[in-house]
Amino acid sequence: MPQDSPADTLLQATELSKSFGGIKAVNNARLEVNRGSITGLIGPNGAGKTTLFNLLSNFIEPDSGAILFDNQPIHSLPAHKIATLGFIRTFQVARVLSRLSVLENMLLATPNQTGENFFRVWFQQGKLRTEERQNKARAMDILESVGLAAKAYDYAGALSGGQRKLLEIARTLMTNPKLILLDEPAAGVNPTLINQICEHIINWNQQGISFLIIEHNMDVIMTLCDRVWVLAEGTNLAEGTPEEIQNNQLVLEAYLGQ
Repeated sequence: MPQDSPADTLLQATELSKSFGGIKAVNNARLEVNRGSITGLIGPNGAGKTTLFNLLSNFIEPDSGAILFDNQPIHSLPAHKIATLGFIRTFQVARVLSRLSVLENMLLATPNQTGENFFRVWFQQGKLRTEERQNKARAMDILESVGLAAKAYDYAGALSGGQRKLLEIARTLMTNPKLILLDEPAAGVNPTLINQICEHIINWNQQGISFLIIEHNMDVIMTLCDRVWVLAEGTNLAEGTPEEIQNNQLVLEAYLGQ
């Protein structure tokens, strides 16, 4: 199989390690996400998947190792700086601002707004109003695409768990992301909504957004992903196409219990 060129690799993590109280949660792990791909990360409970996600997005700092995003080192950058590069993550339990409307949740995610600068509010009001109209129109278009436009003015806290996940993913699109890390998008979601979420992911991927997905639902992983990485006890166990992973004896023994 030909090796991917650096231009094809959007995210590259090498020799990542992280310990908590002497226990190695992640041990010399590596991972790559190719530009334009949907990549899966699987493993049994306690394998270190969420810790690896937190390391990649620098919610926690690694003890050792390096992370490159779009050929730029990011392991020393704060999480909010990483987000401005187009590297966005979601969480297993969707995080929304419950007392704000669905639309307000969307608008707050818009980067580099004129209204964020005190002096521009006073001296660039025309630009501010135009920008607000454009941002609102874009937010409504995205909400329409995920079936939440009718709930735009409802409190986000009134949404179901699955709808909150849709809102969280939709909100990331307001940031013009290059890569979205999805932490169990199908967890606690009914099958109909799971199918909808998968369709949206495929559609957004076709528009040029790359994805890295943690997911226990193997149907979701095998349906969506171009490549799958397997973690066990904090270290790499296997990587390959969905078909290769399904037939990998080490994965069957360690992950599927066969």
